[in-house]
Amino acid sequence: MPTPHRPTAAPELETVHLLRAVTVELGLHSARFADRNGMHPTDVRALIALMDARRAGEELSAGRLGAALGLNSAGTTALLDRLEGAGHVRRVRSAEDRRRVVVQVEERAVDIGWAFFGPLIERSVELLRGYDDHQRAAIRGFLEGVREAAAAHG
Repeated sequence: MPTPHRPTAAPELETVHLLRAVTVELGLHSARFADRNGMHPTDVRALIALMDARRAGEELSAGRLGAALGLNSAGTTALLDRLEGAGHVRRVRSAEDRRRVVVQVEERAVDIGWAFFGPLIERSVELLRGYDDHQRAAIRGFLEGVREAAAAHG
């Protein structure tokens, strides 16, 4: 049986391996945050999704949040019950359609997240300031492409 083509060692492959290492470190960092705050890793992913939606000016229903996290209805309900019980989120009527219920992240959760992730975010911003606009655009394009490729294979 033929084996799939595997790239040989190249500068591009070294970058891919470095990205993988960064991904592992970020996952471990997120797991430490979850552990220190009595959360499940999925709770952290949910809070990130809610903060991303808020930054984009979007509302997330429980169903859309669950779909984004790959959870079924029961799993989404359990997740939201945990997060709401801990004071990290609240379910409110949509500003766009009062018949819909959406999930909003509480400022308390944002503050807890910033206290832990803030130094890493600030260091990342500091590193990016060392690049010119063209280089930052290239970095962004690469990361968007990798994200899209990973999502397409999900």
